[in-house]
Amino acid sequence: MSMIEVFEPAMCCSTGVCGPEVPQELVTFSADLDWLRAQGTDVARHNLASEPVAFAGKPAVLDFLQVSGSEGLPLVLVNGTVAMAGRYPSRAELARWVGAVQAEPTRSALPMAGSDGCCGGGGSC
Repeated sequence: MSMIEVFEPAMCCSTGVCGPEVPQELVTFSADLDWLRAQGTDVARHNLASEPVAFAGKPAVLDFLQVSGSEGLPLVLVNGTVAMAGRYPSRAELARWVGAVQAEPTRSALPMAGSDGCCGGGGSC
């Protein structure tokens, strides 16, 4: 079984899908990771603001940060090997890395600001 680990820059919540202006790429990527999980892939997301120990515990991530800094994030590891940096992968790339058959993308309805999402409704991110 494959393992995908995503090391992301500091964001207001674990997925970045909160606040008044949510980047579409984060909404799409969150849905793609949900799809991967449904395919049986182990997926972990690490936010620099809330999980710095996860970054420190991976030599590949530390080496990357020493060269590129946090500006180079996101960093994606597949089974411990660097697969991509500087942008979020597409669903097709994720599927290729884990050998999954890609179906038509289905975007899930993720919570947005003002809902009961990761910011708790009225909270500020």
